Amino acid sequence: MAPRKTPKTSTPPPAPCPACKGTGEVSRPVQVGRKRRTVGLQTGICLDCFGAGELTAD
Repeated sequence: MAPRKTPKTSTPPPAPCPACKGTGEVSRPVQVGRKRRTVGLQTGICLDCFGAGELTAD
């Protein structure tokens, strides 16, 4: 019998985004009032990866 061939390696998976840690969402503080008091966090999409959770090849 012929020896088995090793499969060719494919491209590595993309790295997770460091800003959102791969979730696609980031939280920002919400401030209100004249003294700009922080009252909580608002969640939105990550602008580094546009919600994909992965870094692009660029």
